[in-house]
Amino acid sequence: MRGKLMASYLTGLIGSGIGPSLSPPLHEREAAHHGLNYVYRLLDTDRLGQDVGDLLRTARRFGYDGLNITHPCKQAVIPHLDELSPDAAMLGAVNTVVFDGDRAVGHNTDWTGFAESFARGLPDAPTRRIVQLGAGGAGAAVAHALLTMGADHVTVVDADAARATDLAAQLAARYGRERARPAPQDDLPGLLEGADGLAHATPTGMAHHPGLPLPAEVLNPGLWVADIVYRPLETELLKQARALGCRTLDGGGMVVFQAAHAFRLFTGRTPDAERMFAHLNDLVTA
Repeated sequence: MRGKLMASYLTGLIGSGIGPSLSPPLHEREAAHHGLNYVYRLLDTDRLGQDVGDLLRTARRFGYDGLNITHPCKQAVIPHLDELSPDAAMLGAVNTVVFDGDRAVGHNTDWTGFAESFARGLPDAPTRRIVQLGAGGAGAAVAHALLTMGADHVTVVDADAARATDLAAQLAARYGRERARPAPQDDLPGLLEGADGLAHATPTGMAHHPGLPLPAEVLNPGLWVADIVYRPLETELLKQARALGCRTLDGGGMVVFQAAHAFRLFTGRTPDAERMFAHLNDLVTA
């Protein structure tokens, strides 16, 4: 007598330089606890020589159930989708795509992932004045999370001044003019002197983008520092911040919570976030 067939899912991640990603085992280990036949592939735009639109069409053709989207494709993927969730439309960034019949629907689980990670890792951190470095797709999600959680003011800084201005304008329109503004990178020393915290939302510090996103000397012990990079968990930024005595938050919590939300969208199953944290810790240690 044949055993009961397992539900099967084919999912993946589209992005650049994603070889070190821990998303495949993170998703697949959780799926095993649910008795699912679950495959998670890496679709690297650099290695495959295709852009996000090409890879999205290929995934749809090959019967994928869903995809995660990461740097630098979170905004570039939008023109290739049929529909956006309210959060994705508001943020102008997508990190999760669900194939629903013949429709590709974009979602954003980054902002909720960061919000839950912040509440878990820095539960009593002051949020009167925050400097955020990075105004791309991930930056939009982080700023939205901070302001939704009650931050009084977020100053957005980006190497692309126009991008910082655009994001700050969107935030001000949504939350009030007094709660968000852009600033040039040259202002970072003065901004950080009077800030409660620094939220880092650029790729700098990732395995393929090593280094510091700002001069270490502009940090001070009174800051908390939150980084969205999780591979490695201890980025150079967090290492320098901890050496000064800053409270820090690594990107592990955000990746776990956004993955948990994406897993739910892909499968309809409720994942165990604490179990996924244990998976992440095992993977990082290994």
